[in-house]
Amino acid sequence: MISKDELLEKINLGENSEIEFKSAKGGLPKSIWESISAFANTKGGYIVLGVEEKNNIFKLGSVKKSSSLLKIFWDTHNNAQKLNFPICHESDVSTIKMDNNEVIVIKVPIAHRTNRPIFINNNPYMGTYKRNIDGDYRCTQIEIGQMIRDASDEPQDFGILENFTLEDIDQGTLKAYKNRFLARQSDHPYLVLDDKDFLKKLGGYKIDRLSKKEGLTLAGLLMFGKESSILEMFPHFHLDYQEKLSDNEDERWSYRITDDGTWECNIFNFYYRVYNRLVQDVAVPFALNKNGTRLGETHVHEAIREALVNTLVHANHQSTKSITIIKAKEYFIFRNPGRLRITIEQIYQGGISDVRNPYIQRMFQYLGLGEKAGSGFEKILRAWSEQQWMRPQVNEDIVLDITTVKLEYQTNKSKNSKDLEKDLEKQLNKNQIQIIKFIRENSKITQAQLSIKIGINEKNIRNNIKKLKELKLLERIGPDKGGYWELKKIFFEGVAND
Repeated sequence: MISKDELLEKINLGENSEIEFKSAKGGLPKSIWESISAFANTKGGYIVLGVEEKNNIFKLGSVKKSSSLLKIFWDTHNNAQKLNFPICHESDVSTIKMDNNEVIVIKVPIAHRTNRPIFINNNPYMGTYKRNIDGDYRCTQIEIGQMIRDASDEPQDFGILENFTLEDIDQGTLKAYKNRFLARQSDHPYLVLDDKDFLKKLGGYKIDRLSKKEGLTLAGLLMFGKESSILEMFPHFHLDYQEKLSDNEDERWSYRITDDGTWECNIFNFYYRVYNRLVQDVAVPFALNKNGTRLGETHVHEAIREALVNTLVHANHQSTKSITIIKAKEYFIFRNPGRLRITIEQIYQGGISDVRNPYIQRMFQYLGLGEKAGSGFEKILRAWSEQQWMRPQVNEDIVLDITTVKLEYQTNKSKNSKDLEKDLEKQLNKNQIQIIKFIRENSKITQAQLSIKIGINEKNIRNNIKKLKELKLLERIGPDKGGYWELKKIFFEGVAND
């Protein structure tokens, strides 16, 4: 729960995507339930009753009869006609006395995917909200539909697509898949089956015994389908690979793989075209045996493969947004539509997996691609740690419903980590190192927040940030309101935490 000092700091900084202030002068505000829905469906946050606002300046006020107000809150909170799921617990609500003032702090936890959407007034399509930098907004039907799909433990890629048959499968793609299957497991019993039974075993074709319906599944169509058939079912389906390796800043990309009509754009074909480009020119030495013969792929190659497979198996393929893979001079970006189904902390810890499309994942695993039980990201962390590259970054944009993994790398390792650390210490002062530390912890931190945390005025913060930009260590992405900071080079723990 928020301490008194933290609360005063937040009041000085004003509202943002994680905190909402309400005066509650006239009793419990009706808009509190929209905010609870919004916070629960986004990242969680705080609602503080007893803070007044005038001309976008917030100051401490006080609630009257807090015990009566809290009773109304809990009675309404636990009423299913108002809030479909009681998201808050008793420990999430507290009353804080500050001199002669009294405020109520309500911590709204993020709802687990199985409980979303959190909505009000018994109407999910009119009463579901999300939170962004500007406040609460009502969700679209597309956003609500995806929350409902994510709430289910049923695979999102195993439903029968009515009127889609084997005619919608690209035979060249299926043949290429079988050839790779054969090369890996030449005596596998699936290989003697006809196409329909082979796809059934993979999860690409399904027969419902009760309804007697049959047809391709989402997994089968997306993995092996003709592009025209995929677009008929999913008109927004889009796979995009871009190489940004040119020194010409006006050139948007130097090489691209996308649905340009020259190949059947499905997931299987996209994977092999993109993977071969991603690992091209990766400057990591292969391990050799005593005879000087190369021993398979490196951990870095394995990590890039895992990142690509993860992007394809975790994507919300029914989204209006595209899957985008970018290879630049110093980083890879893997971006897919769809929120994370586990927390970012659980991703870094490893061992936990909650795949949105398990049948697409299984199709990759039959070819020896992709890991089970959440170990894929562990391999990415291991490979990047071995190379002393910047820790892989996972970012979830809940408002846009996009997940991004960024893998930064160095192609020139002429200096070891100690030399790089000393170089940074020579170039940066104490305040600049502190700025880096706080930006690593929160890429959306504001200059006002940095001023309070470091204890220097905002003008001093701006001057230090200007220096970091000149050194090409820091870049601002997006507008002042709603954008974020991006560190452009490796920062070692010893430097960033001094």
